[in-house]
Amino acid sequence: MIFNKENTFWVNQPSEFKISENEIVIHTEPGTDFWQRTYYGFQNDNAPTLLTKTGEKYFSFVVKTEFDSKRRFDQCGVILYQNCDNWLKASIEYENNEFQRLGSVVTNHGYSDWSTTDIDVSVRSMWYRISRRESDYCLECSADGVHFKQMRICHMWEGGEEIQFGIYACSPENSSFEAKFTHMAVTECMWRKHE
Repeated sequence: MIFNKENTFWVNQPSEFKISENEIVIHTEPGTDFWQRTYYGFQNDNAPTLLTKTGEKYFSFVVKTEFDSKRRFDQCGVILYQNCDNWLKASIEYENNEFQRLGSVVTNHGYSDWSTTDIDVSVRSMWYRISRRESDYCLECSADGVHFKQMRICHMWEGGEEIQFGIYACSPENSSFEAKFTHMAVTECMWRKHE
């Protein structure tokens, strides 16, 4: 299984993007986002997302992101997207000129949660790794692509059979920025069995 342009497909294809052998670039459009109900009440399901499918139960997917986000909630990262009510994502969301929020959202059966930690606004690159063990998932991040730190472990109620995973970028407010994705690879599951 290889993540490449021959076996990928868009959900909410952006008007401006580039796919080359070593890089994918997405130019975000204003008013694009993923979120379902919780706290804010609104439902957004229009973020540009490039996905591939697999029935493999144990694997990891890694990607490096680079971005020039500058408006609140601008974000890009890794995603597992089954449908509008069942998905998870990990990214850095721009907040202001002092800090950003490194975090993840898990949406099960139409309700999203958001878990974050504040990081410096100077961070403009981040690696992500999503690992699958049947219906359970581990999200990790890394500054250098070598040393990964756990962000969260979660269960996806609709994530036990064939899944759709990949990358996304969006600008929920009146903004647009360029998101670059490189070093995409599918590997053996790096999230080891609990002993």
